[in-house]
Amino acid sequence: MRPSTLTCAFAFMGVCTFMMIHTSQAQNSPQDFLDAHNAARAQVGVGPMSWSDTVAAYAQNYANQRAADCALEHSDSGGLYGENIFKGSGSDWTAKDAVDLWVGEEKNYDYNSNTCADGEMCGHYTQVVWANSVELGCARVNCDGDGVFITCNYSPPGNFNGEWPY
Repeated sequence: MRPSTLTCAFAFMGVCTFMMIHTSQAQNSPQDFLDAHNAARAQVGVGPMSWSDTVAAYAQNYANQRAADCALEHSDSGGLYGENIFKGSGSDWTAKDAVDLWVGEEKNYDYNSNTCADGEMCGHYTQVVWANSVELGCARVNCDGDGVFITCNYSPPGNFNGEWPY
């Protein structure tokens, strides 16, 4: 159990519910998503992204569709946006958790050859640091039953074959 959850177990129910919702919102704000992305981008000398309400609305609409089944399936933006998706069991997953997972693929990426290690994924990482992707919109939903679905969309999209991310 996280400390806030343990503390809530002994608190008055109304206060407990408020504290848990407040903690969840505080760790999943647009700024939390931006900070996590921009920290990874700064590590490789790429400029920061900015939040787009338009892109965020697209992300929220898709996340709402996934809330019923929490299926780890990409949306179909018709090439308008790049996308990273995340699914976790339980309800404590945050914006930073999802972005950290995607950025963790950095170890699988070889910049010199612009390839992923054999049998490994790195496309989530390269989308996060894609220099030409300058607008970000993300959403998080608690899935029916159990779990969390998080999606981040990027404008313009990245991960074009033969192009380096930065």
